[in-house]
Amino acid sequence: MVSERSLEVLRVIVQDYVASREPVGSKSIAERHSFGVSAATIRNDMALLEEEELITAPHTSSGRVPTDKGYRLFVDHLADLRPLSAAQRHAIETFLGSSVDVDDVLARTVRLLSQLTHQVALVQYPSRSQARVRHVELVALATRRLMTVVITDTGHVDQRIIEVPSDLDDALIAELRTRFNEAVAGLGPIEAAAELPAAAARIPAHLAGQGIAGDDGHARTAAIVAATLQEQVSANRQERLLIAGAANLVRTEDDFRGSILPVLEAVEEQVVLLRLFSEMEADQRGVSVSIGRENESFGLGETSILASGYMGVGSSVARLGVLGPTRMDYSSNISAVRAVARYLSRTLGESPSAS
Repeated sequence: MVSERSLEVLRVIVQDYVASREPVGSKSIAERHSFGVSAATIRNDMALLEEEELITAPHTSSGRVPTDKGYRLFVDHLADLRPLSAAQRHAIETFLGSSVDVDDVLARTVRLLSQLTHQVALVQYPSRSQARVRHVELVALATRRLMTVVITDTGHVDQRIIEVPSDLDDALIAELRTRFNEAVAGLGPIEAAAELPAAAARIPAHLAGQGIAGDDGHARTAAIVAATLQEQVSANRQERLLIAGAANLVRTEDDFRGSILPVLEAVEEQVVLLRLFSEMEADQRGVSVSIGRENESFGLGETSILASGYMGVGSSVARLGVLGPTRMDYSSNISAVRAVARYLSRTLGESPSAS
């Protein structure tokens, strides 16, 4: 059982080691921190922490460094989260507030989080399997070139440019737009993708009913547009991450026992990170923290991952977070992750493109 003083000794060992990357000894603790006891007493506390496998000696006769178990106890008892400065809060509001759409705000978020924490930043796209098609738009770019646009109720906009086999005019485009919107507006990705081929097959009859001279080219055009829209709505079922700051891993390479290449490879495997995100459980602060050996099955046994959920209008909860070595500033990074998640939720909720 770890006493309150031993817990405080562990706290300063973590904080000093994170700040200096140097093993921490009892003498430096006694000199730098106000425990009101001798270095010999601190040594006894450190011996108890070592027995509990919360700290370890990397070299003979050296100071001590935290173990994964020590970091876990430190995080679980972390009460003094370091608040963001006024300048940092202003930077978040300004940087995210000037975004133009969902894709832009997420790209800005991942860059900002990486800059605030000096770690690899990860932002999960909102799960679009819950999204519904709000509107389909068709725009003629040339006589036989068309841009198809799918807009979801989460504010996501997907655009494609295609070539079609028949000449385009305003009447044909209007009819295609009307019939495809009637077929898919308000549907989820799976239902919308299923409805599109049948809607395309009915369009020649609608064209004839409108007095629009139809031909085989119009039928092929309707089928091509439907197939493209199918790809677009189906793409909304895919989950993916935006990642920024991989270079920060190189800067902290000394914190890894071996090569950082396996970590970089794991980061590139988005499926692995998405699965890890899905298995992390939030604590009372609304933050999920997974440390060292807890990540071993994902190939990330020397890293820590901090994550928090965010939500935009019409979307389910998605996650954002940071990944780095276990020797990281947990207090500041948890504060940054929480703050950015709150601002992101608010930005998406207030954005006209997301409402």
